[in-house]
Amino acid sequence: MTLADVKQYADGTVPSVGGRAVVVGGSMAGLCAARVLTDAFDEVVVLDRDEFPDGPRVRDGAPQTSQPHAMLEAGRVTLEEFFPGFGEEVRAAGGLKLDMSKDLAWYDQGGFLADAEPELPALYASRPLFEQLVRERVRKLDEVQLRGRCSLIDYEHDASEGRVTGVRFRDEDGTEEVLTATLVVDATGRTSRTPKWLESHGYPAPTVDEVMVDVTYSTVRIRRPPEARSGVLVGPEPDRPRGAAMLPIERDRWEVVLQGMHGERAPADRETFIEWAEALPADGIGRQVTESEWLSDIHRYPFPASVWRHYEELDRFPDGLIVTGDAIASFNPIYGQGMSVAALDALVLHHELTGGLEGLAPRFFARASRPVEEAWRLAVGNDFNFAGTSGPKPFGTDLFNRYVARLIRRAQSDGALTEAFFRVFRLERPATSLLHPPVAWRVLRPRIGAAIAGARGTARSSAELSTE
Repeated sequence: MTLADVKQYADGTVPSVGGRAVVVGGSMAGLCAARVLTDAFDEVVVLDRDEFPDGPRVRDGAPQTSQPHAMLEAGRVTLEEFFPGFGEEVRAAGGLKLDMSKDLAWYDQGGFLADAEPELPALYASRPLFEQLVRERVRKLDEVQLRGRCSLIDYEHDASEGRVTGVRFRDEDGTEEVLTATLVVDATGRTSRTPKWLESHGYPAPTVDEVMVDVTYSTVRIRRPPEARSGVLVGPEPDRPRGAAMLPIERDRWEVVLQGMHGERAPADRETFIEWAEALPADGIGRQVTESEWLSDIHRYPFPASVWRHYEELDRFPDGLIVTGDAIASFNPIYGQGMSVAALDALVLHHELTGGLEGLAPRFFARASRPVEEAWRLAVGNDFNFAGTSGPKPFGTDLFNRYVARLIRRAQSDGALTEAFFRVFRLERPATSLLHPPVAWRVLRPRIGAAIAGARGTARSSAELSTE
C-alpha cells in the first residue's frame, strides 16, 4: 500500500467508542496511533519508559534517533492530514523543504541521477525535531495524556473472554499501577514483548522473517553555511559495501552518516571517519567533513537484521490488543522508511476503526501488512544485492534487482526515470509501477549516442554543496 492506493484521513468518519485506549510506546508509531485513537475514545494514555522531553532531544530508550531519518512523501502527506500545517511547523522550527531530485545529489550504480522535471518536495530535519513537533501536537489534544518514566510490566488479560483489558506498569514514582482499557496498542518497537506474551498465554506467536544485513551506522553533525541547502547520498554497492549521506537539517547543520555492511564496521573515531568520507566516489562529503566544524561526537548504531513479525497470518489473537510500527516490522534504516510506515500504520488503524472494535486486530493486521510488504520488498530486496545478506528472499528479487540496476544507470541521463524511481522510493507508488510500459520502454530500449550524465552530479557534489 502506497499513497497511490490508500484513502487519506477523513475526519468525522470514526464512530465514538468512549472509554480509554492505552498506547505503550511514545515514539512516532505510538504518537500517530494516539492521534487517530482520539477520534474514537474519550481518553488516550500514552506510556513510555523515557521521560517525554520538552524539546528535540534523543531519548535514552531510542538511541537510533541520533541517526538521520528521512521524511518520505508518504509520511509527509499523512502527517499533514493528521496535523494540518505540520510542514510549515517543521520549516518554522528550522527544518527545510527541498526538492528531493534537484537539491539532493544521488550517487548509485557509478553515477549521479539526472534531475526530474516535476518538483519532488521533501522535508529535512533531525528525527528528534520531527518527533517533538508530532509529540507537541498530540500533547495539545484534550483526550491525550502523555506519561513518561512508566515501564510496562504486563497486559491485563481476561482468559475466559480472550481479551486484553488493560496494562499493569510501574509509574513515574516506581509504584505498580493498573490502567483498564478498551484497547491497548503495542508501539514498543523492535523490543516488543508481545510475541512472548502470546505464547505464555496460550496464543500462537507470529512467524518471523529475519534478513541479516549486519549494518553499522556512524553519524556526526557538522556546521552548514546558512545558504548551503543541498545534500548528497551515496548508495553502497556490492564491490563497495559502504554508503553515506549528508543531509541538511535545522540550526544550520548537516547530518553526516557513514554506513558499513557485512563486516565493514562504520568508524568510531574522527580520523577513520574522515578517511571513509574522503574515499567515497562523491567528493563533497569528504571535503565538508574535513573542513567544517564538528558539532557532535560520533554516534554509532548497529542494525543486525530487518525483522517482520507476521501478525496477519495468525488465526487467533486476543481482542483489545493491536501491534504497530517497528513492533511489526523494522527495516534497514538507510532507506528512511520507518516514520512513513508508522504514519501509514496509523492511517490503516483510522480506516479500520470506522468498522468498530469487533474483529479490529485481524482486520488491522491484514491491511497493515500491505504498506509493510511494499517497504519490505524495497529494502530487503535491495539488500539482497549483497552476497552476505541472508534470510528469506522475496520471490523474483534477483530479476527485479537487475532491472532496477539498469533503470538507475539509465536514470543518470533520463530525468523521467529519476522521477519514476523516487516516486517508488518515497512510497508514493508501488514498485510494480517501475514495470509499467512507458517506464519499461525507457529502461530496456536500445541506446544510441546517449549522453553521459556523470559530470553533472560530480560538479554538484563538490562545488554546489558549499555555496547553495
